[in-house]
Amino acid sequence: MARGNTRPTSRDVAQAAQVSQATVSLVLGDKWQGRVSATTAERVRQAARDLGYRPNLAARHLRLGRTRTVLLVVPALTTEFFAGVYTGAARIAAEHGFGVVLYPSPEGVGPARDPFASAQAALDGVIASSMAADALTAISGDQLPLVMLDSDPAAHPAAATVNLDIADGIHQITDHLLHLGHRHYLHLAADIPSWTFHLRARELAARLATTPGTTLRTAPAPISIDGALTAALTALRNPHNRPTAVICDDDKLAAGAYKAARRLGLRIPDDLSVTGIDDLALAGALDPELTTVHLDAELFGERGMHALLAVLDGRTPDAQDIPVHLITRGSTAPPHTP
Repeated sequence: MARGNTRPTSRDVAQAAQVSQATVSLVLGDKWQGRVSATTAERVRQAARDLGYRPNLAARHLRLGRTRTVLLVVPALTTEFFAGVYTGAARIAAEHGFGVVLYPSPEGVGPARDPFASAQAALDGVIASSMAADALTAISGDQLPLVMLDSDPAAHPAAATVNLDIADGIHQITDHLLHLGHRHYLHLAADIPSWTFHLRARELAARLATTPGTTLRTAPAPISIDGALTAALTALRNPHNRPTAVICDDDKLAAGAYKAARRLGLRIPDDLSVTGIDDLALAGALDPELTTVHLDAELFGERGMHALLAVLDGRTPDAQDIPVHLITRGSTAPPHTP
């Protein structure tokens, strides 16, 4: 047992857990599977927690040739979605002795600058959410392992990819609105040149094309409430060519559509149904509450970190898309019949 102000050592942990120092090293280095029982591993971890033991990471890193640091690159920190991605990634990283540095790229989805003197010397790998792989050349080069979140797997064969099943989310929205009887649609589309938004537009058009008598117009908008308000006002102003449903690429865009509807004297959902994607806290604050597709941002980050750990260990990451699901609330109803 450590005494006084002396920092506890691995020997102290071994004595408290009644195991060898080698066993402590295996457990705290996350190398115990297949060598130590789960019960013994938990006893070692509990002893380390009780003693307040912290491993000498600097020495360990020199032995491993790793920095145990990962960079998470996101386009911006303007929504809680990316905060959730970070939370999930950091949780898994901490369980494996890694740290995560969050880097919102100053250029958004464009080329990201290297935030270090040399990222390849400072990092073990990069996770990028909703970015293009070629935007990360300055950071990852051809040396660092790269995991792409929300990215086209075919476009980046050298990088591991983890995706949400956005295509199915669009299908769920469209099928819900078609079932309600809607035939005339406005797509309030994010004006960002990103794979995920191109995918949403393509899947929406393809799904509606299977139902005769449907119409679809597209109004591009920046992902902001004011930007969506302006675009929606223009698209909804003509009462003779007005859609009965607005499908928004993002909950913020949906909030802008709400404001536009109210300025035009339209009631949601009586005159206009509105849907979003993300299921941010904003979705429950709108009145009526927003029908939207729930994206599990924390699970997304967790899966991204698991994928990077797999690459670092020479394993093949799980390539299965993460399921999403539609949450039906008060913003959708059958179209109004005059």
